[in-house]
Amino acid sequence: MKPRTAFDKMWDAHRIADLGGGTGLVLIDRVLLHERTGGIALKSLADAGRSVHAPAHAFATMDHVVDTLPGRTDRTTMPTGRDFIVATREAARAAGITLFDLGDSRQGIVHVLSPEQGIVLPGVTLVCPDSHTCSQGALGALAWGIGSSEAEHALATSTLRVQKPKTMRITIDGRLAPGVTPKDLALHLLGRFGSAGAKGHVVEYSGEAVRALDVEGRLTLCNMATEFSAFSALIAADETVFAYLKGRPYAPSGAAWEAAVADWRDLASDEDAVFDVELHVDAGEVCPMVTWGTSPQQAVRLDRTVPAFDAVAGRDTREAYDRALAYMGLESGAPLIGLPIDAAFIGSCTNSRLSDLRRAGALLQGRHVAPGIRAICVPGSSMVKAAAEAEGLDRIFLAAGFEWREAGCSMCFFAGGESFGAQQRVISSTNRNFESRQGPGTRTHLASPETVAASAIAGAIVDPRTLA
Repeated sequence: MKPRTAFDKMWDAHRIADLGGGTGLVLIDRVLLHERTGGIALKSLADAGRSVHAPAHAFATMDHVVDTLPGRTDRTTMPTGRDFIVATREAARAAGITLFDLGDSRQGIVHVLSPEQGIVLPGVTLVCPDSHTCSQGALGALAWGIGSSEAEHALATSTLRVQKPKTMRITIDGRLAPGVTPKDLALHLLGRFGSAGAKGHVVEYSGEAVRALDVEGRLTLCNMATEFSAFSALIAADETVFAYLKGRPYAPSGAAWEAAVADWRDLASDEDAVFDVELHVDAGEVCPMVTWGTSPQQAVRLDRTVPAFDAVAGRDTREAYDRALAYMGLESGAPLIGLPIDAAFIGSCTNSRLSDLRRAGALLQGRHVAPGIRAICVPGSSMVKAAAEAEGLDRIFLAAGFEWREAGCSMCFFAGGESFGAQQRVISSTNRNFESRQGPGTRTHLASPETVAASAIAGAIVDPRTLA
């Protein structure tokens, strides 16, 4: 048999029919929903007189527009958010699917709770009406974001019509240096290859540096493949993934577990598999990163200055470059280290897991945020929050001057309610720094949780390695 990539193996295993022109009818194993779009799909399905084809394989959570303040109920930071919450709750119950509602100890950001519950497994196809669904490819799954109408179709039929994407392998050789994180690696890739660098491709990350990452680090790396314009991203499942999944609530157990692992081992790309594109990166060249503009690709090493246009002309147009500088209130050649900030945010499906909070907490221990800095930490799930509190991380964050919140997406994006202020400069562990992403006129710099924590202490952007 012709050598195949991991993606090809999953595609072949799930393709029900070849519809011609490179399009296939694909079996969908899992459908995940959240209250911002999931309720719409479920209601539309019910209004059409259709039911969910496989309710045991569909899951919904409250994450996008929920309030994250302590003591929350159905109130929300989005003015119409309660309507979304109630509609999703009622529709999920009527459809008979699993709901991780407010107050449920398992509730959280969809891409955080799915791995920790063992909903996503190696080799499954998983879809969700959310662009960062590619995060879950970190466990060797084929996971991608869809729209509400596609979610309705997947719910009703457990299938989707999909144009087969091309394949890309990014091999990352060597090891990341101490103090350099998967978030820095993701921003390094965007800064080097641009936000369109993987357009139309499924990216497989491989190499020594990738194998050395724990599952949570892999989730961060795969999360930002959507900022890379990829169809999805994946990392072949290995012993690290198997150990992570064993004993999870929705993972196989007993004899079924052993059989599953045997199958999962065969999902790696064959040695001679051919990819449409091959890229190579030296992990030793990656340093702590920060964005300077309004696109994730506008990222540089912390110790560099805002680049001149000539340095980014292959990725940015002159208009986009000038507009980004004007919006961010920066000039070409301006240093980023020492740039004063107004706020710091740790959270989102990119960097809100327990390991993220541990590393940020280690820098905050015995220190305090600078005067006038608003600092917020939002755990990615209620389980992450509970685990962090069991370790005393909440006390570290609170003592350092951070707000400690309930689980949710929070101010990863502005949904019409709580936000940072106009022209406030925010250092953030999130995944997007678009204009007004965190509030009308807010200026966002993307970075690792460590850089966010260190900068909150300094009151300005700093290299976290200087505090370690």
